[in-house]
Amino acid sequence: MMHSSSSMIVALLLAVASIISPQAEARAFFVFGDSLVDNGNNNYLLTSARADSPPYGIDFPTHRPTGRFSNGLNIPDIISERLGIESPLPYLAPENTGQRLLNGANFASAGVGILNDTGFQFLNIIRITKQLEYYQQYQTRVSNQIGEEQTRRLVNQALVLITLGGNDFVNNYYLVPFSARSRQFSLPDYVRYLISEYRKILLRLYDLGSRKVIVTGTGPMGCVPAELAQRSRAGECSVELQRAAGLFNPQLAQMINGVNSEIGSDVFMAANTMAMSNDFVSNPQAFGFVTSKIACCGQGPYNGVGLCTPLSNLCPNRDLYAFWDPFHPSEKANRIIVQQIFSGSPQYMHPMNLSASLALESSRT
Repeated sequence: MMHSSSSMIVALLLAVASIISPQAEARAFFVFGDSLVDNGNNNYLLTSARADSPPYGIDFPTHRPTGRFSNGLNIPDIISERLGIESPLPYLAPENTGQRLLNGANFASAGVGILNDTGFQFLNIIRITKQLEYYQQYQTRVSNQIGEEQTRRLVNQALVLITLGGNDFVNNYYLVPFSARSRQFSLPDYVRYLISEYRKILLRLYDLGSRKVIVTGTGPMGCVPAELAQRSRAGECSVELQRAAGLFNPQLAQMINGVNSEIGSDVFMAANTMAMSNDFVSNPQAFGFVTSKIACCGQGPYNGVGLCTPLSNLCPNRDLYAFWDPFHPSEKANRIIVQQIFSGSPQYMHPMNLSASLALESSRT
């Protein structure tokens, strides 16, 4: 008898735990960076860097453009889905107030880079320094709502994703031949400069209370359809842009190691998006893609010229394409990347993947 009542109590406790845990698990999520993670901030700005017209969003639940540079969900959406939380709203969205704010916010803006002069041609975009100012403003707004202590806890426990770097090459150093930055720096020096500036950004995030931050490197920049259309004769990746990615990504991982050891805690996780993307770029068939060279939406060689617009060529099945438009992965490719963020080996995620980081955290509480 004793036995069955104690097992009943255990069952009851488990039932209660299952009711409580989704709430206990729900955490705020903050997103910083460029068009790979922007989910609509640029819709509220006077800028040419927008994804607010069809066929963007064709596979989104609403089948309408949202400002995401994707046929459907982007990386933050898929991470949110995996965590069972609502995808954070764009910070500039008027409905991002009250209770919604407690889910976090997406500060990302298409076109930005590590450097404030990156993406100048897009006019109004939210430079990373401004994104961090908004993060501070967000914290003030939330502490007016739930108090300073609760806000600090919300921020400390939140997950952060930051994606920067690609535009510093594509829309700055290599934007035009003999660009200002390429005249000022040789490529190795430019990479070192970017890394030292990125370090300041990460330390600023830490100062603002972030304690679990995924930092992505650049993808295989020389292999995106836009670069193939511009620089390739027979579909080979651009050697120069691949060299840039090859210099930048290892130094980023090294810098993150250094920052973690300085802080004395594994706050920053380096996501090797280069390796993650290379898997399906170099062997698309293994992942069920028919091509990783031709964009689903675009025009010209490899559908890599100009933007994706209602007049562009559009593939009927987006899941067969690694690239949705000349620069951005399809939702299916984003899912492959997120899978590695959650459970990738040290080759992909260092010092640990997101699942390990979350497990470690729950073992401490």
